[in-house]
Amino acid sequence: MGSIRFDSVNKVFGGVKALDDINLEIAEKEFVAIVGPSGCGKTTCLRIVAGFETPTSGIVSVNGKRVTAPGPDRAVVFQQFVLFPWKTVRQNIDLGLRNKNFAGDERERLIRSVLDLMNLESYADAFPHQLSGGMQQRVAIARAYVLDPEVLLMDEPFGALDAQTRVLMQEELVRLSRVNPRTVLFITHSVEEAVYLADRVAIMTRRPGRIKEVLDIKTVRNEERWNRFQRIEDVMDLDSFIHLRTHVWKSLREEKREDRQ
Repeated sequence: MGSIRFDSVNKVFGGVKALDDINLEIAEKEFVAIVGPSGCGKTTCLRIVAGFETPTSGIVSVNGKRVTAPGPDRAVVFQQFVLFPWKTVRQNIDLGLRNKNFAGDERERLIRSVLDLMNLESYADAFPHQLSGGMQQRVAIARAYVLDPEVLLMDEPFGALDAQTRVLMQEELVRLSRVNPRTVLFITHSVEEAVYLADRVAIMTRRPGRIKEVLDIKTVRNEERWNRFQRIEDVMDLDSFIHLRTHVWKSLREEKREDRQ
């Protein structure tokens, strides 16, 4: 379970066309990153899958069911951590479970499980202001995971972090994808991040956003015996990684060049 499908999706905001005939399929437990110029509609795609926006035409479906509203099968992680500062780590994670009316014993079991998954046991009673940015985002991801969603929607989740913390969180997300895989739609401006994390990278055109190309990273990774679980600094030195990164950069540069004409 957890597949996502865009069928001829268009979106217009106030007479301005944001998305133009988006067609894309994401398989169960596949990690797909979307990159593209600023304003091309990347986040709009994610918001439609989340049920926060509706397409002007076309259909987005999850597990074959048309998306018309938010649902428990999908969880969103935003760039900003959106933690309640007056609540502890444990209490922030517990919020979604309370809203879903989980029993107390079950909530405690699930919280303990996700604290262990995210290596947060030592911080369960800490408040957000006592945590680093990376730790706060780890709590936000834990809050999404605890509800056991089939689909994880991540909108520039590491964009507000410093460079070193961002790398550590990328490696953490790779670890999670191994021990507790989910279908992931990941929005990013970072080409390196997309190539390192994703099974496939979808490149969008400038507005109105279209799917220009989809690169199969997983096949190259397997053929080149590229160990996905290596540290990012080791992966970035591989010829296959450099080739893919350069390909995406050239494709995006073409869109920027068109903007200036």
